[in-house]
Amino acid sequence: MAASKFALSFHNLDEQIERLMKGEHLREGEVKNLCLRAREILGEESNVVHVRAPVTLCGDIHGQFYDLVELFKVGGECPDANYLFLGDFVDRGHYSVETFQLLLALKVRYPLRITLIRGNHESRQITQVYGFYDECLRKYGSANVWKYCTEVFDYISLSAVIENSVFAVHGGLSPSLSTLDEIRELDRKQEVPHEGPMCDLMWSDPEEITGWGISPRGAGYVFGEDVVKMFNRQNNLDIICRAHQLVMEGYKKMFDDSLVTVWSAPNYCYRCGNVASILELNENLEKCFKIFDAAPKDERVVPVKNGVPDYFL
Repeated sequence: MAASKFALSFHNLDEQIERLMKGEHLREGEVKNLCLRAREILGEESNVVHVRAPVTLCGDIHGQFYDLVELFKVGGECPDANYLFLGDFVDRGHYSVETFQLLLALKVRYPLRITLIRGNHESRQITQVYGFYDECLRKYGSANVWKYCTEVFDYISLSAVIENSVFAVHGGLSPSLSTLDEIRELDRKQEVPHEGPMCDLMWSDPEEITGWGISPRGAGYVFGEDVVKMFNRQNNLDIICRAHQLVMEGYKKMFDDSLVTVWSAPNYCYRCGNVASILELNENLEKCFKIFDAAPKDERVVPVKNGVPDYFL
């Protein structure tokens, strides 16, 4: 890769990561430069990123920064461990700004050690409703940082394949897509559409049905075991790993272990009482789920109420 005109030195990135790990957000100019560099790196990735094992898969984070720090305590710090985050980094939690900036800084610092996949909340429209936009206004006094970050959203990949055997995606499958090559051909550098294959990958859910059904979410579809097994067979895959749905036990296997949901936001929205999980795959793709609770109260900071609406389920 040619030298970047938005180059950030390792020293600068390490210093920024250190501050972010303490819960401090970056200055506006730092965010702008970080986002420009991240766009360069993410823009070179395929719609289906090839990921090597071992790797740890993580589900929704939703701005729960102190629980993200707890996740790294459980799974190991990057770059000591390789990570694949399945999207929905922002919204609903109190610290979407710090959460997304930390993941982005780690991606720029260790591009081959951490993979980011776009979720349905990595969207301009959704973040204006569920918290990230308001949080940026509150913490920076303008929408500039929100604009820098949402421009990055358009460059984040749609999916990944681990060792040609595990398909990783935020939401699920699409009736318009039967092969990985068809996903590779999509134009992802845009706002998440309201319908169509790109939308389906971020919004769809598995369900105990046959075939396809209408999603109660109002976007994407629900799909059954037959759809999953057909997709896996056509693409020589063993399992689909996705996030997108709250699971009280942290993870849920379905369809004879041909699909698994991983959820990584413990006590979701600070009130649901669920545990979270991460999924570790070793070199032989053997699975190990690690369950964890929300970060202890003495290790988190609760923001002061200031009239900004709460965003829950």
